[in-house]
Amino acid sequence: MTLTGLIGLYVRQNWRPYLLAALMLASVSALTVFIPRQVGHVVDGLVAGRVSGEALLWQLSWLLLAGVAIYFLRVAWRLQLFAASYRLGAELRARLYARLCLQGPHFFQQKRTGDLMALATNDIDSVEMASGEAMLAGFDGTLTLIMVVAMMTLGIDWRLALAALLPFPLMALAFWRISNQIHQASKDSLDCFGKLNDHVQETLTGVRTLRALGLEARSATRLSELAEAAASASLRAQRWEAAFEPAVGITLVSATALTLGLGGYLVWHAELTIGALTAFSMYLGQLIWPMFAAGWVLALIERGRAAWGRLQPVLDAPLSIDNHGTLTQVTPGTLVFADVTFSYPGHQALALSGLNLSLPSGQTLGLVGPTGSGKSSVLRLILRQYAAQSGGVRWNGQSLSDYQLDALNRAISWVPQEPFLFSASIAENIALAKPDATPKEIAHACELASIHDDIARMPLGYDTPVGEKGISLSGGQRQRVAIARALLTDAPLLLLDDALSAVDTQTETDILHHLRSARTGRTALIVSHRLSAVMDADHILVLKNGQIAEQGDHASLLALDGWYASQWRYQQLEASLDAA
Repeated sequence: MTLTGLIGLYVRQNWRPYLLAALMLASVSALTVFIPRQVGHVVDGLVAGRVSGEALLWQLSWLLLAGVAIYFLRVAWRLQLFAASYRLGAELRARLYARLCLQGPHFFQQKRTGDLMALATNDIDSVEMASGEAMLAGFDGTLTLIMVVAMMTLGIDWRLALAALLPFPLMALAFWRISNQIHQASKDSLDCFGKLNDHVQETLTGVRTLRALGLEARSATRLSELAEAAASASLRAQRWEAAFEPAVGITLVSATALTLGLGGYLVWHAELTIGALTAFSMYLGQLIWPMFAAGWVLALIERGRAAWGRLQPVLDAPLSIDNHGTLTQVTPGTLVFADVTFSYPGHQALALSGLNLSLPSGQTLGLVGPTGSGKSSVLRLILRQYAAQSGGVRWNGQSLSDYQLDALNRAISWVPQEPFLFSASIAENIALAKPDATPKEIAHACELASIHDDIARMPLGYDTPVGEKGISLSGGQRQRVAIARALLTDAPLLLLDDALSAVDTQTETDILHHLRSARTGRTALIVSHRLSAVMDADHILVLKNGQIAEQGDHASLLALDGWYASQWRYQQLEASLDAA
């Protein structure tokens, strides 16, 4: 859909405010062309001696009344039109946000956060201006131009009108050239602003890393370069917009010269009155607004086109995962991977190859193996962040694609490797998925995650703000807060993706003990590099290169004397050395 199509569709859906604004603008245009006509009559009446005293006051009163009416009508149509365009901006932002929320990790690997933020601000602002300010200026300017030219041609003298309009084709050619340059300059400006926004976002997110590596100067230099590029692109667009004024000025000067030359000749030969020439000159002055409006509209439309060209691909981007499921309720049952083969988009290497596993309801499955063996990939397929190329994942006999994503997400509690905390209090972060949780429920979840005592020692307790991304908490505390958040929801399936890597061995033991007692009869899948986290699991899988290399319980894997047994001995030796 083009920008014109988008605006046209929106106008049809919200025709009432646009129609009301159009009627008000038409009234303004009618009153505007009435004033020069009235002034011409007054001048002719004064020259002929027909207008004086009370009659003159009445004529001037009509002019004053027209001016007051124009003022109030202009205020009214602005309220109508701009309110409608602001609603379009709000709808586009809501549509963009909803689309981004449905996209999977692959989409965000291709897009930069700062650029997406720029789309929601500058780009949508430009589209909003095109639907409001440009619509207003375009309608008002066009209507005023038609009425003024009609009055000049039919109401005064067609010869003067023809002479005055002779320079206008050259102005139209200049406008076409300028608008093309504005489109390219506006696109460059929006692209540069997106890069600048992205750099600022990354810098603020990684400010501690930059300081630790002493890269502040380099980052500041890069920021200056991006800011200079954005400023240069914006200035280039403004320069081309400023070129409209000289084009209008040259056209008006030429039209005025032609009008005065021909008009003086006609007055000299008594073919035109002085009042008519005066009115025509005033009408000629009123053409300033339609010409400036044309330039303004072209500038806004080109800005909007450039912005829509960046925004539309994001709004129309296909979803990483189709959400065409019809089941709205997940019934817990056995989770099965049947000959699943999967590779990440853009990668030829297989993350999982012919994987078969079964996790009965109420049991705990441990996933271990070397780095890059496919452990986290298993969780991502369960969460439907990606889809397998072949094979299937079924839960209680139903394919995961048969469930609506919302229903599937509600049935799963997931603690990722790097938990995300929002800039809110600890209690608000824990109760994120259950906003109506009581303080007692939150405290109980924190006791299970072995974070309650840490929170109690904080100045504000559960009301302590954690800062952006939980910056005020340690890595282990962030992980335990995320575990408490997952336990509070009491979903039938718990996924722990190396969620205990930042806690000490004793804390890990306490958390696992609490999990076993609290989630009796519920299903859990634990991914960990630390084998002590899965030793009590009902079944353990050792993955290598996306395939199952070993499987069994803790005792049987030790007896097998393979990778698991070797890693267990190494980690036990490492733990004993740390204790010593």
